[in-house]
Amino acid sequence: MTSKVTYLGNLRTESIHTKSSNSFITDAPIDNNGKGEAFSPTDTVASGLASCMLTVMGIKANAMDVDMSSTTAEVTKTMQSNPRRISKIEVVINLPFDADTKTQKILEQTANTCPVHYSLHPDIEKVVTFNWQ
Repeated sequence: MTSKVTYLGNLRTESIHTKSSNSFITDAPIDNNGKGEAFSPTDTVASGLASCMLTVMGIKANAMDVDMSSTTAEVTKTMQSNPRRISKIEVVINLPFDADTKTQKILEQTANTCPVHYSLHPDIEKVVTFNWQ
């Protein structure tokens, strides 16, 4: 089992990671009857894309002896209705270090082939921007 998710009431859930016992809560967003006091479930999907991209880039960077410390990703999620779903995820990756063109291409390709990217429905538009120092 990967995690255990419990409905806490008032449109809030708690997810507990089985192996580490780390946890997080989600709330329904304000535009869908919620309080918006925490990540919504769809926020976690959009953020998961950025986390996955940075993780696989980090794995590749380590193998290339490149320090990616302090790299950030800014995520913007767009929803649509009928049916209500994520229609677009924009990820801006800010890489605060110098890298040659070959290294940049390798890391960008690695990010764009992460498992979450491949797992998202093809109808979800994914816009990824890499800002190199």
